Order: sequence, then structure tokens, then C-alpha cells
Amino acid sequence: MLSRQLRTVTSRAAASRTSCIIAPPALRTYAQAAPAQDAKPPVALYGLDGTYASALYTAAVKTSALETTSKSLAALAEVFKKDPKLPVILTAPTLTPGDKSQIIQELQRHMGGQDKGDTVKNFLKTLADNNRLGILEGVCEKFTTLMGAARGEIDLTITSASKLDPKTLQRLETAVSKSEYSQGKKLKVIPKVNSEIKGGLVVEIGDRTIDLSVSSKISKMNKLLTDTL
Repeated sequence: MLSRQLRTVTSRAAASRTSCIIAPPALRTYAQAAPAQDAKPPVALYGLDGTYASALYTAAVKTSALETTSKSLAALAEVFKKDPKLPVILTAPTLTPGDKSQIIQELQRHMGGQDKGDTVKNFLKTLADNNRLGILEGVCEKFTTLMGAARGEIDLTITSASKLDPKTLQRLETAVSKSEYSQGKKLKVIPKVNSEIKGGLVVEIGDRTIDLSVSSKISKMNKLLTDTL
């Protein structure tokens, strides 16, 4: 796992600090090309990860690297899925500039050489310089939302207590696509598992949420009982 490799890297760096001084990487901008048309993100995103994702989108458009940037972030998103300990490493307060540099190199390796113009590499350096590597997972997710919107897609997030089979997901997608909620756009299904909802489903499409979870029903029942008593 990447988190195990990063632990080894940071441990070696810590051992060598007594004999050398590692200078922090120079801050680099990652949007230096002449402005391209329609560089504005297709939808407004919120939160710190949304702000950084929007900035990266604009930078990628301006450097004609939108597709390669998207593929690079998709590769990083897969790393997060396979290695749940990675966020802990990235948010460690003891990371030195040398540690961060080694982490960026490892993340680059997992992108598989898709970052041709170093747009993502420079973006990662900006995150590191601002102590924001911990929001990288969120940036990957928000960037996917931007790409979907740019392609005329709309996210359909289906959360269940246990993993749903492909046939069930297909039926749900078909049902929603025929409703007014789809707005006639192509749906991008994003399945999620959250055992805390107990059962049922939580369906999110665009800015709408349909909560059909058991936990929601229990909560409403408890409130009804409390109000009655």
C-alpha cells in the first residue's frame, strides 16, 4: 500500500535530518499559459476542496491539459479507495518539506505518467506548500463533479447500507432518468455504502436529496414520539 511506502520514506527522511538540511520546494504556479476560452468551472463548488478543485480545473483548461488532469486525479482517487490509511499520512502535522517532496513523487508514480504537462504535479506542490495535502481526496471527488458537469452529466449518488448489485443500480438509474429530477441529462451513477443508514436508500441528484433510509424513518418516529410525549 502507498501509505506503507510513505511511512518508510518519511522515516528515512527523519533519520537523515541530523546530517542534512532539506530546503522546501519553491512555490510554483500551475496555470502559466495564456488564457484559453471558457476556463470558468461549469458549476460552483463549495468548501476548501471545492475551491482548490475549481482552481485546478481553470489551470488545466488554460494549459490544454483538462483530460490528462482528469485521468491523473482519477488514478489518485483509486489510490485513496485502496489505501484508507493514506489520508492519515497526508494530514500528519510532522511532515517536513522533504517528506512532502517524497510524497509528491510517490503520488506521481501512481498517476502512471498521465500528467504530461506537470499540471497536477505543480498543483500537488501548491497543496504541500500550503499544508493542504490532506484535502487531496476531496479535491479528486470535486474535480470529478466538475468534469461531469462539463460533459453535460449530472451526478446520481446512491447510498445504501450494503453494496448494491449492478442490476439494482441499473434499475434505479432508469427510474431516475425518467423523472423530472434528471433534467434530461445523462446520469453518472456514484454508488456509496454507509452502514449507519441501517437500510433503505439515500438518493442524491444535483442539489436534491431523497432520504428513504431506515435511520431517517427511525429519527422521524423518535421525533414524533418525543413531540407527543
